[in-house]
Amino acid sequence: MAILNVNPTRMELSRLKKRLATASRGHKLLKDKQDELVRQFTLLVKENQRIRKEMEATLQQSMAEYVLASSSIPDHVLQEVFSIPLHQVSLDVQSKTIMNMEVPVLNEVYEEELSADRFSYGFVSTTSELDQSLSHLDSILPSMLKLAEIEKTCQMMAVEIESTRRRVNALEYTTIPQLTETITFIERTLGESERSNLTRLMKAIDVIEANE
Repeated sequence: MAILNVNPTRMELSRLKKRLATASRGHKLLKDKQDELVRQFTLLVKENQRIRKEMEATLQQSMAEYVLASSSIPDHVLQEVFSIPLHQVSLDVQSKTIMNMEVPVLNEVYEEELSADRFSYGFVSTTSELDQSLSHLDSILPSMLKLAEIEKTCQMMAVEIESTRRRVNALEYTTIPQLTETITFIERTLGESERSNLTRLMKAIDVIEANE
């Protein structure tokens, strides 16, 4: 590891020791941040897997019920069923802070109060399988938004973890070793200079005493 190009003086030595102390504190803080980010990232990944598994199971069940319903309901009836929505839903995007990062919070917002009717169609020409299929699809909307929220948060965390890791490695393997070696070099140089000055002083004293 190459030392820094500095003058080997006591003032420079004091300045570098302060830099080393600051770098060491920064390294510890960044390492703690990295560990906490990894911990929260792991928890989010597990939560993501759980929600995705539940949502995929609900979707599979809903699709199976829809296929069964569509096999006994004429196409024009299905078109009428889906032509008029019962509710209008919009997306509300907010944010929250995790480890100084702004991450999204997604919520569904219904344009009007939910009515007592669960479906926008009559039951004469439809089947219970269609009702069940649409009920399952309606129930997974919060899970879909939560899943999107978690996946976006995980993406942002992965970028932040990588950035923090690079900064930790730069301090651990470059900055701190360079400062440490430079401080050692200056201390060694100053020590040698002091010993040389002491030797010259002793010789000068010997000369003075010899001439008296």
